[in-house]
Amino acid sequence: MTTLVVELPTEIDAQEARLLLAIKLYEIGKLSLGQAAQLAGYSKPTFMELLSKYGAPLFTYPPEELRQEVEQRAIALSTSDWVWRRGILGI
Repeated sequence: MTTLVVELPTEIDAQEARLLLAIKLYEIGKLSLGQAAQLAGYSKPTFMELLSKYGAPLFTYPPEELRQEVEQRAIALSTSDWVWRRGILGI
């Protein structure tokens, strides 16, 4: 791990700076949720709540990737439903 020394304005304390750094590194995909929570000094559930408080997204899927995954899951669900009905109802 690398150590970073930063001079902060008096209105920003070290804990807040660690939290904001962790949030940004999580947002841009440099840290996982667990890594960011650890850097900020919080549990995962608490860090997730703080993400919401600071307006940061919990999930950082690119829109196109999210659309593709939703479509794939919808197809899988409709296929499994069709297989289930065919097996149970004999159609």
